Amino acid sequence: MTGLRSALWLPLFDELADPAAIARLAAEAEEVGWHGVFVWDHLRWRAPVRQVADPWITLAAIATATERLRFGPMVTPLARRRPAKLAKETATLDRLSGGRLTLGVGLGSDRFAGELSATGEELDDRRRGELLDESLEILAAAWSGAPVHHRGRHYTVDGIEFLPAPVQRPGVPVWAAGRPGNAKPLRRAARQDGFFPVNLENPDQLAEIVTTITDLRQQQMTRYDIAVPLPPGTDPAPYAAAGATWWLAEFEPETVSLDQVRGVLRDGPADLAIERTR
Repeated sequence: MTGLRSALWLPLFDELADPAAIARLAAEAEEVGWHGVFVWDHLRWRAPVRQVADPWITLAAIATATERLRFGPMVTPLARRRPAKLAKETATLDRLSGGRLTLGVGLGSDRFAGELSATGEELDDRRRGELLDESLEILAAAWSGAPVHHRGRHYTVDGIEFLPAPVQRPGVPVWAAGRPGNAKPLRRAARQDGFFPVNLENPDQLAEIVTTITDLRQQQMTRYDIAVPLPPGTDPAPYAAAGATWWLAEFEPETVSLDQVRGVLRDGPADLAIERTR
């Protein structure tokens, strides 16, 4: 289990749609020894969920309520974000936190809440993938602090300096989401700083993913993270042995409550929970 870090992964729904309450949870989690708090990024969710908080305001609240926790959206669908605006938001949030932001990115989906179709966003997966990749190019250039000259298929940024730059250099770490068995998200993730597998079935599947990404990265020596979502009570040790560097405690979005999250929080991160069972 050495090196496995633990985080809460919170859908900001109903009882969790209060940024002040989430900031208090984050402060409690830091005190107990958790390493991170990550939040879902949605406009709405299917019934019975009615209330959905904005993740970015909530993340700012987390940043000011904590000193050591890593945090971020897990994941934000870049195709419905303006990359120039996101570049400014992420740099500012990273500076507010003293360099603790991680940006989770993905295609997003219309499956669970119809939020893309309801707001006129792009529904084609391939085109959203193009938007995502071009946005990542702009973000990397913006975080450098140098003037950005980008004229792509979907976006234009003409000579803008995005200053002040993030605290973290060369920029905010990016974890890219993807489903196992889909080659393109793995290639995208290999170019970033981490991978967030969606619908992971078992540790053997994770080991295959880690092997593939390691080969794609061609033995790059920079730190690389594999963040695995698992329900509380699941033994994360086999996933750590397969290459996971983070365990994200996941919760059912339709039934999650503050009391449930607080109970998991107080059980402590993976190392402490396993130590209690020995």
